Amino acid sequence: MIKLTIDGIEVEVEPGTTILNAARKIGGEIVPPAMCYYSKLKGSGGKCRTCIVKVAQGSAKDPRPMPKPVASCSTPVQEGMVVLNITSPELLEARKGVVEMLLINHPLDCPICDQAGECDLQNLAYEHGVAKTRYEEPRRTFEKIDIGPNIQLHMTRCILCYRCVQTADQITDNRVHGVLGRGDTAEIGTYIANAIDNDFSGNMIDVCPVGALTDKTFRFKSRVWYVDPMDAHRNCQKCSGKVALWMHGKTEIYRVTGRKDEFGEVDEFICNECRFEKKDINDWTIEGPRKINKTSVISQNHYVLKAPPHRINLNSVEMVSKQILTEGKE
Repeated sequence: MIKLTIDGIEVEVEPGTTILNAARKIGGEIVPPAMCYYSKLKGSGGKCRTCIVKVAQGSAKDPRPMPKPVASCSTPVQEGMVVLNITSPELLEARKGVVEMLLINHPLDCPICDQAGECDLQNLAYEHGVAKTRYEEPRRTFEKIDIGPNIQLHMTRCILCYRCVQTADQITDNRVHGVLGRGDTAEIGTYIANAIDNDFSGNMIDVCPVGALTDKTFRFKSRVWYVDPMDAHRNCQKCSGKVALWMHGKTEIYRVTGRKDEFGEVDEFICNECRFEKKDINDWTIEGPRKINKTSVISQNHYVLKAPPHRINLNSVEMVSKQILTEGKE
């Protein structure tokens, strides 16, 4: 086992572990953000640079600091390594520059984007963004295109993280889309306008960190903080059948997604049949409400006083009423 220190906290991990995964073992605020790295996908990481950290001490044998910030998702740990993330003002300023670069072409259309409320770039822009941009040239713009019967590609929002390409490469047997062009002309697309109809193509929506790939069956239906995420499962011959149902009320299913962990990565990929075709409550066995971080915007649905009157969750009202009555008796 290898011992290293991240922001003053010592952690012990196996050899070959990256700095990012070592930080994830600790958890909390010191975990660097990741827009392109995905632990379930081989070869992911090293493209967006949002996970950069400062290595103040390379190792116990060689205590010299690394001269530049390094990508924590692809840098292996060393015995005695000292890493600075949120405790380094210099590093936070560098990450601010990375976010500014990602926002050069990405439009801040959060008010009309279906990804709002669960977008990694939105969170980064809020934490590290700047009020004004120094970029004066015209932004890249693209027309929205349908790359399948249930998936829409809004390339204007894409940050070229390659997650969707790697997902199609590794969990499907016939990838028909990829990165076309080079440099500032690079874009995600299909050759000769082929449609993506693989049984697991919908997972590209789950792995997309921004609103570039969206579920056409859910577009503009509701905000994520107005629906209740529930764990559910069904007997499926193609996948595990373990999903998250995003419900309005007790019977209406607005969308189906894979279950995501605290780092925004799905636990298991699901098939298109479960995702797009099973919207009847009778198709599923409900396990219970999903555990949502209280700092997430999605959890706002459970704060009765902040919810719009026509969207109040009656179950939450009943629970709060019981709590008030109990406290009053005590």
